[in-house]
Amino acid sequence: MSFSGKVAIVTGASSGIGKCVAELYAKEGAAVILSDINEASGEKTAEQIRLAGGKACFIPADLSESSACRRMVEAALEKFGRLDYACNNAGIGGENNPTADYSLEGWQQIIAINLSGVFYCMKYEIPAMLQTGGGAIVNMASVLGQVGIAGAPGYVAAKHGVVGLTKNAAIEYAAHNIRINAVAPAFISSTRMTDKLEGNPKVQNFLSSLHPMKRLGKPEEVAGLVIWLSSEKASFVTGACLPVDGGYLAR
Repeated sequence: MSFSGKVAIVTGASSGIGKCVAELYAKEGAAVILSDINEASGEKTAEQIRLAGGKACFIPADLSESSACRRMVEAALEKFGRLDYACNNAGIGGENNPTADYSLEGWQQIIAINLSGVFYCMKYEIPAMLQTGGGAIVNMASVLGQVGIAGAPGYVAAKHGVVGLTKNAAIEYAAHNIRINAVAPAFISSTRMTDKLEGNPKVQNFLSSLHPMKRLGKPEEVAGLVIWLSSEKASFVTGACLPVDGGYLAR
């Protein structure tokens, strides 16, 4: 799956799944634009990729702002001259409250980042890909983009929205050689969303029990699917939402 000569954008790339995706794109030969609000970790990841022989550049961006998404894509074109792949991974877990108790501020924040941020990214990524004849976009959804869970109405609504947005854009650009898919992880270890939860053995055991495989997923297991969906091996796959969930949705 050589991506030599290609250029990829990865958002939320300073840690967890996004970091693994960026590293795998670079390992396959792509030049990578990494984006995150955590500048120190993002710069460190980009430097690690360069030290390993890859091409990488970090661009700080708050993807709840459309102008930041536009600047990120412009930076890819200015730095590397094209855009072929994008993994729109950045997101937050949001607050834990039932619907009637969910704060208005919390709702607006999670929709702005987890849903509007994906829309803003695609709004600018797609025209850039059209300039060079096509590409592939992978949006980070969740198993909670297909089912609900008590206490997370904002997250669930946003991820359902990402799945719908992915399908709609895939239909619109299928004839223009741009494939657009989503990946739906279950609970994944070593991410900002699970790090605090994993410190409690009881919570760790509970989270593991939600998956028929009786464990949490690993960031590299999600990243591997992102890379496959970006490659020509997935040339007839578009508009799909593929789970990486240890059987979570099969229950």
